[in-house]
Amino acid sequence: MIRLAVRCRPEQAELVLAELLHLAPGGIEEESGPGWVEYAIYGAEGELPDLGEIFAIADPVGPLRCAPEPTGRHLVEVRSERIPDDWADRWRDFHEPTVVADGRVVIRPSWHEPQTGDRVGPGRGAEEPTGLDIVIDPGQAFGTGAHPTTRMCVELLVELADAGRAGGPLADLGTGSAVLAIAAAKLGWSPVTGVDLELAALEAARENAAANGVELVVARVNLREDPPPAAPTVVANLTAPLLRDVAARLARECRLVVCSGLLAREADEVLSAFAAVGLDAHERRDSGEWSALVLER
Repeated sequence: MIRLAVRCRPEQAELVLAELLHLAPGGIEEESGPGWVEYAIYGAEGELPDLGEIFAIADPVGPLRCAPEPTGRHLVEVRSERIPDDWADRWRDFHEPTVVADGRVVIRPSWHEPQTGDRVGPGRGAEEPTGLDIVIDPGQAFGTGAHPTTRMCVELLVELADAGRAGGPLADLGTGSAVLAIAAAKLGWSPVTGVDLELAALEAARENAAANGVELVVARVNLREDPPPAAPTVVANLTAPLLRDVAARLARECRLVVCSGLLAREADEVLSAFAAVGLDAHERRDSGEWSALVLER
């Protein structure tokens, strides 16, 4: 088997992910650190190229293509390696549960058992799951809950629910694997709509909603061109350019927006885009290089 990994700067992540989604036969791994994001996919020999270690160009004007030297602002690092036949088990080992909001939310793949312990609510036994349990299996749709932008959005949704503001319709823009939509539904928003352009994401969203026992309306929407679905509450884990586009097309009935996917240095321009349509900053949260915002009309 071949493992193909692409490491890039955070601002290149959307372009790299879009390219890999076309190739990903067994799901996408994601790791991040200061100044970098890495995506990895697995496939049999013949499905993925054995490239060794090279550099490629990630440029909005075209697909990934080889580059001769490791210089230039569009370059990304590409590595491929042969891995043992037990790759499927190792891939599973890579994905651990993500604990969010001080343990109040656990996002886990289905092969991990729900977490249990002493933090139980009224009427629950000591061996029953603690907190909000969300099951998401890694696949071809972006989002396993591990990325800082996803974690911050979940935290903000939990805090809004604590303040008694979970209720009524909610739209999840760029739903991916529907982590945020499922969290919102379990916290009390209803109905919840998840929209995405990628067909793989829509299928994953439906499957994940069913696995978590929540109702989710799923629709294909091109957020670069089409207006988002109208809802009083919107959650959007998107890139800064797309957030700016979305802000201009939000329906007047949108009163509250939770958004992330933007770099900290992009926060001011995103805030300005929402302020122009009457949605002002209520809270900003940073995690490393990433930011999340809560905006209210």
